[in-house]
Amino acid sequence: MATGTLVRAFSLCLLLPALAGAQAAPPPSRGAILAASRDVIAKARYCTFITIAADGHPQARIVDPLEPDEAFTIWLATNPLTRKVDEVRRNARVTLSCFAAATSSYVTIIARGELIADAAEKARHWKAEWTPFYPNGAKGTDVVLIRLSPLRLEIVSTERGMAGDPKTWRPLTVTFP
Repeated sequence: MATGTLVRAFSLCLLLPALAGAQAAPPPSRGAILAASRDVIAKARYCTFITIAADGHPQARIVDPLEPDEAFTIWLATNPLTRKVDEVRRNARVTLSCFAAATSSYVTIIARGELIADAAEKARHWKAEWTPFYPNGAKGTDVVLIRLSPLRLEIVSTERGMAGDPKTWRPLTVTFP
């Protein structure tokens, strides 16, 4: 063995106990993950809403969601005659994917979708930016809300140290009750 190789091997043997004792940073708390997720969704503004079409294929479209509430429920407004309404009615399994390009961060929410036509409920969860599309606002019959009740959330946000597993790329995940 060459002297240089022997010295490197010996140095590595000295470092191994220190490396073995070094611990990875603890994973972020649920609260930190949810706070980061709210920020990503706000910065993304527009998200992709995915339903299951009648032929079984995923159907995606861009939506402007209301930011998550305390339970991380998210609300969308749409015309009751759209395909997404029929798709949610037929299969409540939905996904919302939000990408903040400026930070290359994303949040994916796997959820249960539910159609809400009640005017009082629509008024409680109304986003002012929706009004130009629905002149009668929450009181109108030309709008229905879709409530997304989260089942699982995934986030990747390297700027926040939330890159997920380096080997499998599995993102940080929060499961909801």
